[in-house]
Amino acid sequence: MEKIWVNDLHTHLGDADVVSSFLVCEKNLREGKRGSYLRMRLTDKTGEVVANVWNNAPAMEKLFEKGDVIKVKGVIAEYRDQIQFTVNKLRKMGEDEYELNDYMRSSEKNSNVLLEELYQFIENVGDVQIKTLLTNIFEDQEFLAKFKKCPAAKSWHHNYLGGLLEHTISVTKICNFAGEMYPVNKDVLIAGSLLHDIGKVFEYEVTSVIDFTDEGRLVGHLCIGDDFVVQKSQEIADFDPKTLMKIRHLILSHHGEMEKGAARLPQTLEAMVLHYADNMDAQAVGISQLINAVQKSDAKWTEYNAIHNRYFYIG
Repeated sequence: MEKIWVNDLHTHLGDADVVSSFLVCEKNLREGKRGSYLRMRLTDKTGEVVANVWNNAPAMEKLFEKGDVIKVKGVIAEYRDQIQFTVNKLRKMGEDEYELNDYMRSSEKNSNVLLEELYQFIENVGDVQIKTLLTNIFEDQEFLAKFKKCPAAKSWHHNYLGGLLEHTISVTKICNFAGEMYPVNKDVLIAGSLLHDIGKVFEYEVTSVIDFTDEGRLVGHLCIGDDFVVQKSQEIADFDPKTLMKIRHLILSHHGEMEKGAARLPQTLEAMVLHYADNMDAQAVGISQLINAVQKSDAKWTEYNAIHNRYFYIG
């Protein structure tokens, strides 16, 4: 059987007995008007699709776990202009039946090119202590390997392998541009943009799915990142405490609001610029991913997005 990729499912709309395999990134047994049903999000390296089991759902739910790769048989249907898989049969696949890389999404951008851009940003930093701090962090090969692989989020934006590096470079580019427009301390701003999500390296663990570590759930990447940068600064003799305080503030405040996870509200110009740069990239990429997930060429709207409580118009 030749695998049908997620981005090709629309070509099988209405076909009966479609067979393919996907990684389960989410599953929930729910109660509906006609009894229990199983709702899943299935993925491969080309995208993600919603799938439902309407018959015998409680028994089917016990056959596999989140993070398993399953073979499914069913019908490709359409609901509110979105492609869905109605699953009638499924089974968990053995590890010898698939290559995990076929089911894990990765950044489409070249990581080596992104790293060249990162090192160029560091090279352009004028403050010797800040440059040393950034160099010590990003030239640590063990840490860099984790950073390159890490996603930037679990579900909303850049939620794929290499997403953190991609997001970090995008945010830094925005901040670099803003640094030419506004009277900021550009070295501090660039440091903050490169380091703002550094704690995610320790917040997430990636197996067949993206999930939180215990430290990630209990402490969170802002506090983890702050502590990491403080420790790294202590390796540099007489690191200026005021400079460190400014960088720490950028890390701790970049979510912008306490309700959205910020440890502190942005209270410097650099912190405000970083917050909006970070949010711009996160939201623009998140919405772009919603739009790209729409398979019907004549669809006018994305699926409903719970984060923003709305559909997005495609046009």
